[in-house]
Amino acid sequence: MGYRKKYIVYTVLLLLAAVGMTACGKGEDHREIPEVEKEDTIEIGMSFDTFVVERWQRDRDIFVSKVNELGAQVNVQNPNGSVSEQIRQLEYFIDKKVDVIVVVPIDADSLTEVIGKAKEQGIGVISYDRLIHNANTDIYISFDNEAVGHCMGRTMGKQLTVGDQVIMLSGPLTDGNVIQVNAGFMEEMEKCGIEVIDIAYMDEWKAELAYEYMNEHMDVIREDIQGIMCGNDNLASQVVFALAENRLAGKIIVTGQDADLEACQRIVEGTQFMTVYKPVNQLAERAAQIAVKLAKGEEIEYTETISDGTYEIPYIKLMPEAVTDDNMDEVIIDQGFHLKEEVYINKRKTLEELEGEETIEEE
Repeated sequence: MGYRKKYIVYTVLLLLAAVGMTACGKGEDHREIPEVEKEDTIEIGMSFDTFVVERWQRDRDIFVSKVNELGAQVNVQNPNGSVSEQIRQLEYFIDKKVDVIVVVPIDADSLTEVIGKAKEQGIGVISYDRLIHNANTDIYISFDNEAVGHCMGRTMGKQLTVGDQVIMLSGPLTDGNVIQVNAGFMEEMEKCGIEVIDIAYMDEWKAELAYEYMNEHMDVIREDIQGIMCGNDNLASQVVFALAENRLAGKIIVTGQDADLEACQRIVEGTQFMTVYKPVNQLAERAAQIAVKLAKGEEIEYTETISDGTYEIPYIKLMPEAVTDDNMDEVIIDQGFHLKEEVYINKRKTLEELEGEETIEEE
């Protein structure tokens, strides 16, 4: 399919003969100017969920940088978690006749109609990180979300024993990834003989809802819970905050995903046990390359497909990796995801404070 727009610019210069005919009988001079073909720049529209989550800011920056490197432009829109606003922004892209649209859907089921409009206009569409349902997008690129759940469950399971109890604080069911992550996690809990006594879904991934849940159930958590699975590191931040307020931080196993900087800091400090590192750099760069290829009508290579509920669509899947204090340097720092001084800044401060106290005692 070709999504590249071409415009042919015709330039005609007409030279007029002198007003009076000379004795030599010279007439008009017609000079033929050749056609000049000019190709406009490929334009890609990208609609995120929100930039409240640190991870999406990283995706945006890498994607835009790579697209620009490939000679194209990106128009980034942020609906701030509003489905209606995301639909409006996608309609704006369609009216603008962009070449390709890349979407991180807020609600996997609400964009089918507007994506259909884009396809009718010959605009390529990429489901980015989250699959848009029943829309027949050109490709879906994401991580293996069940593997994310397995990373969480397997790592937590090694710290717990048969008969222990955990709770799950997940994102909203409108995010199709949540179901896949939860399935992977539950499978690991069953293998380990660990009981999941409650699953709560945080609407629009609002971290404050996780904090409210913790406060409402703190008596049960204090007495009966050994682990808390958090759907992402942003939710984990409020879970750890609530635990800290009750002097339980570091005493209950807390998991997350995305390897946000603050989560990595909590891990080395001992208040969050693990996160899941997803090579966002690879995802964003690969998506950028695919978007430009779609715009040029070039073939996209893939090895798997996935059902969006109605259609089988091409699927490019990247693998995640569990991160704890044991492999923080190897996975996060050595690969340049975060700087060592940033990850360890709070721990270093704590050590310096302890060293200062020891010095005072000696004096």
